[in-house]
Amino acid sequence: MTMRALLLGTTLALAGVTAAPAADLPRREVGQLVFDNVPVTPPALQAAIAPYYNARSAVFEDWLDDGSILIATRFGDTNQIHRVAAPGAARTQLTFFKEPINVAKAQPGSDRFVYMRDDGGAEYYQAYVRGLNGAESQLTAAKTRNSDFVFTPDGRQVIWGQVTAGDPNNAIMIADVAAPQGRRAIFEGKGSKAPLDISPDGKSLLFSRYNSATFVELFVLDIASGQARPIGPVDRKVAYVGGAFTADGRGVVTLSDDKADTARPVVFDLVSGAMRELDPGLKWPAEDFALSKDGAVIAYVVNEEGYSRLVLKDVATGKTLPSPKLPQGVMTGLGFSPDGKSLAFSLSTSTSAGDVWSFALADQKLVRWTQSELGGLDPAQLVEPTLFRYPTFDKRSIPAFIYRPQAKPGEKLPVIIQIHGGPEGQEQPNFNPRRQSWVNEVGAAVIIPNVRGSSGYGKTYLDLDNAEKREDSVKDIGALLDWVAKQPDLDASRVAIVGQSYGGYMALAVAAHYNDRIAGAIDLYGISNWTTFLKNTEGYRRDLRRAEYGDERDPKMAAVFDKISPLNMSERMKKPMMIYQGANDPRVPQSESEQMVAKLRAQGTEVWYVLAKDEGHGVAKKQNTEAVRATEIVFLQKVLGTK
Repeated sequence: MTMRALLLGTTLALAGVTAAPAADLPRREVGQLVFDNVPVTPPALQAAIAPYYNARSAVFEDWLDDGSILIATRFGDTNQIHRVAAPGAARTQLTFFKEPINVAKAQPGSDRFVYMRDDGGAEYYQAYVRGLNGAESQLTAAKTRNSDFVFTPDGRQVIWGQVTAGDPNNAIMIADVAAPQGRRAIFEGKGSKAPLDISPDGKSLLFSRYNSATFVELFVLDIASGQARPIGPVDRKVAYVGGAFTADGRGVVTLSDDKADTARPVVFDLVSGAMRELDPGLKWPAEDFALSKDGAVIAYVVNEEGYSRLVLKDVATGKTLPSPKLPQGVMTGLGFSPDGKSLAFSLSTSTSAGDVWSFALADQKLVRWTQSELGGLDPAQLVEPTLFRYPTFDKRSIPAFIYRPQAKPGEKLPVIIQIHGGPEGQEQPNFNPRRQSWVNEVGAAVIIPNVRGSSGYGKTYLDLDNAEKREDSVKDIGALLDWVAKQPDLDASRVAIVGQSYGGYMALAVAAHYNDRIAGAIDLYGISNWTTFLKNTEGYRRDLRRAEYGDERDPKMAAVFDKISPLNMSERMKKPMMIYQGANDPRVPQSESEQMVAKLRAQGTEVWYVLAKDEGHGVAKKQNTEAVRATEIVFLQKVLGTK
């Protein structure tokens, strides 16, 4: 017996699951991937989908002092940090690792930046300070998880959040960049805390404490004394997004949903405590912002039904300033240049890969910095989705996007429903090669719904699936199946469900509750048992997940979990299923997938199982991504009858 088989047997025994019988197809290992009862992908299909994953994007990370920018992009197997000296200039690679590097923060007064790197997707990030000449030093201590780095205005010190394994409470650390071995905690206490900004005089730190998606607190910390005081009301729950000191240090700019259903930009006076709204009555949520170094201008992104709208305002007067005219798409990564004259951002659309742009405030000139390649894809084959809404069981309207391939007259299209994770996530019409490959290589209509509990639609909608209301979101998929059945061009007898993380739970739950209405399901690192998930997820996440899902230590909630856990409904799951898992996943542990695989196989349900030995919560490496996505297509073609 192999060590893996022994460990699997032990895991399943502890979970109370009988070990699965042997699968029909032989177990194969290809690179770091283990294929268990999975057919080999035909070479022609592998070649057909390669262009989708050869396409690459560029994401803005930060400005360097010399006016060049740092971006995350991929030339090899993973995203790495690159420098672009000027608009249209070459992307000069700065980091070279097998693990993806997706975050970079520039150190003021230098040509250096801090970046984070983990090992195999375990998310225990170590931070390094690296210069353009390639010299680097490790900033953080081993066996810790580190994130949210902010530099003092002079660049000499850096502050960040640090947590150790099993600990739900992180510490706020400080270190001299030149002597990181002297790092020390300046604030500890309960909860998950994230440094946001340091005051212009370097004496105060603005940080947040995340309790849940609808309850995020803000504090100002006196760095010398270690004393923290809250910002805003303390008698009610408010969710803040981000934060920055004003140029004089006497105020804080943030996004707040206080006394509103959605977040909007506000300014707090730190002396009086007064709050001033910059966009009162904003209907859709503001979700990201940047403040110019002189504090004069705020740029923020409004999420309108999944599409991004950029707004610029004068902070002192609230007056709206000119903003660029952009195509409908999704924006990320706002940042003002060091001189405050330009705003950089990333933008992708459904039919174009993400690129980096800048907008000059003085002359309103929009400049494209990068030109990302589509990897050989024909732009004419890429499909623009259509936004629609459908009614659900309690008369609410559920938003969704549908990608429709061209159908022959009288032909009904098979359907793939993809459900996002989070659960506080949102499906948006950004560039997504996976969805496009399903349209073109499977020939299916692809629907991406934003069921209750999704972000982007206000906190009332966000809270509709909490705790014992968990299965109401599953009912929203049942209502979507009803909608599909009424469409003249969609085939309700050929529907597949796909979901990852929380969406994986949803795929499993749909496979149980609506088994007779689907042809198959794909579960990627989904939650199969709420109690075992909460016991085994990483310590720093556990309390945060309890705030959303419920507390398994409460007997009433434990009873709900017993009722709604997919593992306990497996006998209803008769249709074929594909399950994927990263072995190093700290969020949804490997045991969640393997106990599901074992139980389904024990009852005779067909299961394809793919395990990535060098991945965590997702598929980050290009080679693995292509292989897993190709396997998904083979599975979808089979269950939908399109091959």
